[in-house]
Amino acid sequence: MTTGPAPLVPSISRASAQGRWILLATVLGSGISLLDSTVVNVALPALGSDLGASLGQLQWVVNGYTLSLAALVLLGGSLGDRFGRRRVFTVGVVWFALGSLLCGLAPGIGWLIAARILQGVGGALLVPGSLAIISATFVRTDRARAIGTWSALSGVATAIGPLLGGWMVQTIGWRWAFLINLPLAVVVLLVTLQHVPETSDPQAPRSFDLAGAALAAAGLAGLTYALIGAGDGWRPSVIMVGLLGVTALGAFVAVERRGRTPMLPMDVFASRQFSAANLVTLVVYAGLGALFFLLVVQLQVVAGFDALAAGSALLPITIIMLLLSGSAGQLAERIGPRWPMTIGPLLAGVGAVLLQRVGPDASYATDVLPAVAVIGLGLALTVAPLTATVLAAVEDRHAGIASGVNNAVARAGGLLAVAALPVLVGLTGDDYADPGTFDAGFGRAMIVCAVLFVVGGIISCLAIRAPLAGGDTAPDRRPVETPGVASRLHCGVGAPPLTTRDREGASAIPPA
Repeated sequence: MTTGPAPLVPSISRASAQGRWILLATVLGSGISLLDSTVVNVALPALGSDLGASLGQLQWVVNGYTLSLAALVLLGGSLGDRFGRRRVFTVGVVWFALGSLLCGLAPGIGWLIAARILQGVGGALLVPGSLAIISATFVRTDRARAIGTWSALSGVATAIGPLLGGWMVQTIGWRWAFLINLPLAVVVLLVTLQHVPETSDPQAPRSFDLAGAALAAAGLAGLTYALIGAGDGWRPSVIMVGLLGVTALGAFVAVERRGRTPMLPMDVFASRQFSAANLVTLVVYAGLGALFFLLVVQLQVVAGFDALAAGSALLPITIIMLLLSGSAGQLAERIGPRWPMTIGPLLAGVGAVLLQRVGPDASYATDVLPAVAVIGLGLALTVAPLTATVLAAVEDRHAGIASGVNNAVARAGGLLAVAALPVLVGLTGDDYADPGTFDAGFGRAMIVCAVLFVVGGIISCLAIRAPLAGGDTAPDRRPVETPGVASRLHCGVGAPPLTTRDREGASAIPPA
């Protein structure tokens, strides 16, 4: 086990034995989070039927995890800076595994939802640490290739998730969608304790923005509860909780403006480019989160696909992004991010409209594949330029915070869309088990998703400047090299946010 004080200068080579072990730990660590999110979506119809869950409860199975992760991911990065990245990463792995075990053993839907919220807390400690460890331990000359390896292999975890989930649902049962994390977590834990050195940021704040984290969690939880609860009518209790959620989010903004060590420094939003890019992130990932949530159910309940076929249906999106995102990033460097970020969401909108053809007895080759291929192409054009724009729009000292904010915004967009859209299109109660009712709601939902994508493209066209402007300057900017920033560099909207020099070998991956 590596002990002693953290090195002042990252000194480990990627080609060394220790470097390979570090890559294994970080790839598997981030991989179990990505794997879990994609596996669970495929298992929703089966677990809903087994546990007698309503559509609203299935929404909470997805949103419980996303809620705690989105609210606490910035705090998780700060804890790693302060107390040690390996230590917090290890706690995150154990916490995530415990949450996964409780999910797999859940005797009822309420237990499962509570365990998913617990699992998200572990993810908030685990997710920021994987890339932080790489940035804090590898020598600068090896860092780009190490991050590229991390990104590509994490993409593989995202790609195999639906396939693995579909196979498990059909053979050994939906509970293994959660229990599969346990042996992987044991491997991550052993490798981390044996081979990953401890690092921390001696300049990290000694205090933490606990009030901000609590208000963010309460605000998102209240708003999500109200949006899902509206499916059974706008009862006084639903309205009251929703108002409390909005009030908590307003208080969160006030606390962040006045706090001495806010987890969200509000001055990053002084950049119009940064604010616009995050608005694009919010609407595009709202559409994407709702689309993924509903499509897998539509394929199984309405189109008659088995779980394995439904999980495999989304594989082309990941493959296209892995193959083309690097080229999209290079294109954005040459012509600026504005047009890729405009055309990409518009293409995704076309794909969402094409998904309306997915109905009873749909053909994968003629009805599903063309739509998901167009969506994949649109996301490949969007993700890498969007990530680069977020980083280029702020000063170097805020690079890690900017990426963390973008991660949280992406997850919040998906969270709110999964909560609101089914209600908006008339899907409630047990409608997910009624093919006719669900099919009609799905068609309306794809139009809403298409509108969200188009709005993202319009915002990009009107508000994103053609050059990579930043804190707003040169396109060859690189994030702050201090380890303290690195713990928040894992962005939820694709590959880690790389600069021109770091992007070699890395490719974007879909959101967790």
